[in-house]
Amino acid sequence: MVDIGDLGVEHLTSPTGVWTARPRYSWRFATTEHDLTQSAYELEVVDLDRSAPAWRSGRVPSSRTTLVEHGGDVLRSATRYGWRVRSWLAGRSDPTAWAHSEFETTLLGDEPWTAPWIEPEQAPVRPDGAARFQDLHSLRIDSPPEDRLHPLPYVRQRFDVDGEVVRARLYATAHGIYRAEINGSPVSDELFAPGNDSYDRRLSFQVYDVTGLVGRGENVLGLTLSDGWYAGRVGILGSSRHYGERLRATWQLRLAYADGRASTLLSDGTAVSSTDGPLRYADLAVGECFDARVDWDGWSRPGFDDSGWSEVRVVDVDQPLVPFAGEPVRPVLELPAVEIIRTPAAETVVDFGQVIAGMIRFRVRGPRGAIVRLEHSEVLDEHGNFLMNIVGPNKDQTDVYVLAGADDGETWTPTFTFHGFRYARLTGFPEGIRPDDFTAVVTSSDLPVIGEFSCSDERLNRLHQNVRWSQRGNFLSIPTDCPQRERYGWTGDIQVFAPTAATNMAVAPFLSRWLANVRADQLEDGRITNISPDPPSLRFIAEGPPPSYDDPVMLLVSSAGWGDAIAIVPHVLYEHFDDVRVLEENYPAMVAWAEYQIRSAERGLPPRLVGVELDDARRARQRYLWNNEPNFGDWLAPSTLVGPDGDQINAPRRTGEIVGSLSHGHLLDRLSQIASVLGRSADAERFAARASAVRAAFADEYIDSQGRIPGDLQGPYVLALAFDFVPDDLVPLVADQLVELIKRADDHLDTGFLSVPHLLDVLWDTGQRDLARRILFQETAPSWLYEVTQGATTIWEGWEAIRTDGTVTELSFNHYAFGCVDDWIFRRLAGLQLIEPGYRRSRIEPDFECGLTRVSAHVDTPSGRLASSWQRLENGRVELRVDVPPNTTTTIALPASARGIRLERAGLTRQVAAETDLGSGSATVSFDL
Repeated sequence: MVDIGDLGVEHLTSPTGVWTARPRYSWRFATTEHDLTQSAYELEVVDLDRSAPAWRSGRVPSSRTTLVEHGGDVLRSATRYGWRVRSWLAGRSDPTAWAHSEFETTLLGDEPWTAPWIEPEQAPVRPDGAARFQDLHSLRIDSPPEDRLHPLPYVRQRFDVDGEVVRARLYATAHGIYRAEINGSPVSDELFAPGNDSYDRRLSFQVYDVTGLVGRGENVLGLTLSDGWYAGRVGILGSSRHYGERLRATWQLRLAYADGRASTLLSDGTAVSSTDGPLRYADLAVGECFDARVDWDGWSRPGFDDSGWSEVRVVDVDQPLVPFAGEPVRPVLELPAVEIIRTPAAETVVDFGQVIAGMIRFRVRGPRGAIVRLEHSEVLDEHGNFLMNIVGPNKDQTDVYVLAGADDGETWTPTFTFHGFRYARLTGFPEGIRPDDFTAVVTSSDLPVIGEFSCSDERLNRLHQNVRWSQRGNFLSIPTDCPQRERYGWTGDIQVFAPTAATNMAVAPFLSRWLANVRADQLEDGRITNISPDPPSLRFIAEGPPPSYDDPVMLLVSSAGWGDAIAIVPHVLYEHFDDVRVLEENYPAMVAWAEYQIRSAERGLPPRLVGVELDDARRARQRYLWNNEPNFGDWLAPSTLVGPDGDQINAPRRTGEIVGSLSHGHLLDRLSQIASVLGRSADAERFAARASAVRAAFADEYIDSQGRIPGDLQGPYVLALAFDFVPDDLVPLVADQLVELIKRADDHLDTGFLSVPHLLDVLWDTGQRDLARRILFQETAPSWLYEVTQGATTIWEGWEAIRTDGTVTELSFNHYAFGCVDDWIFRRLAGLQLIEPGYRRSRIEPDFECGLTRVSAHVDTPSGRLASSWQRLENGRVELRVDVPPNTTTTIALPASARGIRLERAGLTRQVAAETDLGSGSATVSFDL
């Protein structure tokens, strides 16, 4: 009997708070049967609140089990639904048993937000930090945080319940971040709600099931507010008041009673507030200060004396609200301290053994009023001393706790801050502290891990773990570049990392939510901003003078390659999770971005050609080359950063003109593919035709007869080959030029942000597989394994963040972008290759000649687990075991040199060819090389 399991709605299991009126349903088959395929399904959805059917699909001939869209009337707000599904399997007349699940919608577009906004007693957030990038390194802030930051507002609202509550839901959001409690208990383990949004354009609200917290009689709803991303000191400038200077909140508490009644408690003037609580200040980057001498235990329970609290103000706020989509930020892991270090500088430092994003929970005992401090950092210096590697205004990353003096000690965990760290310098702690007094709480958006890799080389295993740790540390509300210094949603970083992100974690709702911010931030002319959310405090960049490669800061509001995230990220989500809706949602924004590029290319020339007399042919082809606007180029190409002239602007100067045109053509290719998926054939043809013209113009303008491309850097060669910009007859010559550049670098990569994801694939596909392997296994800088040999536990911002002489630099030690190689490791070493969306068809083609003796990997696809595990046996044979998900097929591809191939499946053994198609189930292939 085949059972159906893993029922999901919008990628989530039994969610409370489905954010769309037309959700999509998914299921998997819980079986290891071979060659199982679905021929039809039937779905039924019931409105549980009305005990009425909401949709009956009837029997639908289809193999689809992923994201089947609701086909009935649109669903209602704040309603519980039950749904069930059954399938007919190919070759069987009877359906499977019904599988059941439930979900609940949040407040949808059919119901306006009715609660007013309230503003508690508070001092406005003061302006702080650098106003311009030019001031970043000269600004010094000498005043302590307690002189610049303010106590947190606490808000209480009393309400009475006169019956048995059978359902209670709290809908809430804030300007700032908030933590809600009812009768002394947090409503959720969620952190930093409502999350990071482009607040002036869209703001998410949450829904919480609080049924178990509300009782008969008097109750209290409490909220604590902090500056967060709205008003706090985040970003590289360390500036405050990104969206506003005052914290506010709004909420609705909806109660349903056993006798059929319903009531709603709204935020209003009956709430009271105070800033006299124990939280004296809190900032996401500066840190948090908690004074435990202020005994406010029970402040959100009935009976607490709030006679000295102030009435809140009801204020008019013009704020677009949207339901929160996806998984919230939560504490996802805990790491015990590894050791307490006494450094050469005679300081006490606790080491957790792993760079993370999060905070520290600690136990301490001491006299009342004693103060302890924890300063957070990612690295020790070359002498073993604590190093504050993140510099700039308001990058303190310091938490402060004032002891109450409890006889049996006290325990504290910050609530409204997180840090990027491995180490913490301890000040004020008593003698005798032990490692088990300290625990690192890892914070991240709560994304399921779906990809695993291991092999016989522990360096590669560590590299894979480093990639995942950097993803975990930076996928916090939005995809950030680093969890300590900037915390910006750089579009370029996620553009290059998206395939790896989607292999390692179930990122579809998370990235779809971020893309909604990208669309909200898109400029009227179609440009995609380099950073999203894009706060008003950064919009001076768009209002400044036109950017130039001569500008040492080169402030860009938008850039080639970076803005392409609006198309590339949705396309990756479509490929990995079979999600067509994410393409539909983002398609207008993609087209607007492409149309901007087309207009710009048709009217502009690169600086070197301005004023030059051009013949008709050259002038005509310039209309297809988007080479007239400065861009980041192949950002951070290693060789451009070293030597007496080393500078991060070197790569843009040397590659920007070429990268603009390459990115333009690549975007058009993606758009043509996406338009075809969406049934927009005219658009598909139009974008394909222009992409073809861009290719021809690029080859004529930039590739000479010897296969040389200007710039003399690896990146343009890699991108030209990866994006199919090189005419067939020139491919060998261009590939040879790339190999020559790599040889000049002693078999090291010299690729920047945009090209590094494609380097190994280009070498692989042009017959340079041994060279691709040498680069992967290279242990000297710049290389992935250099970081590993230096003790990295995450991916670094720079290839030599710790230099070869041991000097530790002031760079971020947690930037995920260069971890994009992890996708290649899965696809090439383990051989797990996606052929059709959602892995409906896959290819398993491992690299048995990579020098490893064992490789194992899996990806939990929308249909189930796709796995590959191979090893070299003592008798010289190679054994490959594969697991293929139900309702999918794969092709096992072995090297042409494979001999004596035998396939064992379902207890039967037979000889097979080097390429063999398989349906679902497990199989083992053994062969000689």
